[in-house]
Amino acid sequence: MSDRLRREIAGVPVADLARDFGTPTYVYDAAVITERIADLAPFDVIRYAQKANSNLAVLDLCRRHGVLVDAVSAGEIHRALAAGYEPGGDPPAIVYTSDIFDREALDLVVQHGIPVNCGSPDMLDQYGERVPGGEVTLRINPGFGHGHSQKTNTGGEQSKHGIWHESLDAALERAAAHRLKVTGLHMHIGSGADLEHLALVAGAMEKFARHVGAGVRMISAGGGLPVPYRPDDPRMDVPAYFSLWDRTRKHLEAEFGHPVGIEIEPGRFLAAEAGFLVTEIRAIKQSGSNLFYLVDAGFNTLARPVMYGAYHPMSIVPADDTARAMQEVVVGGPLCESGDIFTQEEGGIVRHELLPEARVGEYLVVEVAGAYGFVMASNYNSKPKPAEVLIVNGKAHLARARQSVADLLRGECLPLGDDA
Repeated sequence: MSDRLRREIAGVPVADLARDFGTPTYVYDAAVITERIADLAPFDVIRYAQKANSNLAVLDLCRRHGVLVDAVSAGEIHRALAAGYEPGGDPPAIVYTSDIFDREALDLVVQHGIPVNCGSPDMLDQYGERVPGGEVTLRINPGFGHGHSQKTNTGGEQSKHGIWHESLDAALERAAAHRLKVTGLHMHIGSGADLEHLALVAGAMEKFARHVGAGVRMISAGGGLPVPYRPDDPRMDVPAYFSLWDRTRKHLEAEFGHPVGIEIEPGRFLAAEAGFLVTEIRAIKQSGSNLFYLVDAGFNTLARPVMYGAYHPMSIVPADDTARAMQEVVVGGPLCESGDIFTQEEGGIVRHELLPEARVGEYLVVEVAGAYGFVMASNYNSKPKPAEVLIVNGKAHLARARQSVADLLRGECLPLGDDA
């Protein structure tokens, strides 16, 4: 908000959300997710990368709006099933994408007949031994990458992701040895890539698809679509991006003589702008030239700032209508860790944020926090994970209860007993 003051989220007063669900709490606006889904309607298939936000209520919302799902672990396969996705279909409702199979994941994809997007040649051998003659897609590392941080760059020789482009022939030989049919290709170079770099992916995809041949019936643009965090950040030109891939598709259809589908794999693009982290200001203090607002959420709640130096807009929820002057502040959390600062740049450099004057007991909202928020939360300092709330048509629904002390201790035991 322009004055950095906020009183409601999706029509529900923030104070009511804090009262009913406590703090810190993640709040998601269902309408924003459905708007982003609609933005991607030109693509044949929208396949949600649930790693961005795998709450069952969010998965269910996506499913109800025709979005298919990607899973990168056995746990995410279980989540997709629990959210109502049925294995199978054309295109398949669930696809497993990874650079390895752990043993449970391999068992699950075989058990449920879930298609696999292989990111390493060894996966082809492991899958081919279990499902000889099956179909697979290949994730290719095109030799270049781009993202908002080196840590989110998923292409190039420093990235572990995908089959290195110079190893494609060897991978195809492994597939052939197990009679596996390569029916699709996938490429993803990083999270937050710009249109210029994403355009390079479409060109690389065409080159590699031609090399693999007419068995290719689907190409995936991957994800990584940028999301505006700052007021001057540009919004993704989805029609322009689709036109790049549609041109690639038409070139391949002309050569192969059959239709080629286009998938897109958004994660952050669907979830980020829908999410808000509601926290309470528990202390305000001056340390030299820095004024600190200390809140009850930390990097155990939202790790992106400490991991990537990621920027999130913030706002204050005032308890009254008095005028508030703006001031430069540092926003930090409760953890016994110097890096527990929300206002930092990559490398841990502390920065200031211009926010209204606030008081202890008022709320601070971290915005554009719906992606890679709760899913990366931890129990560091033995802090319970927060609640999650989904707002649908102006009504707040509890989507995940806050962890209790019993949840925090579940599974632990004292094995020594009287032998200590």
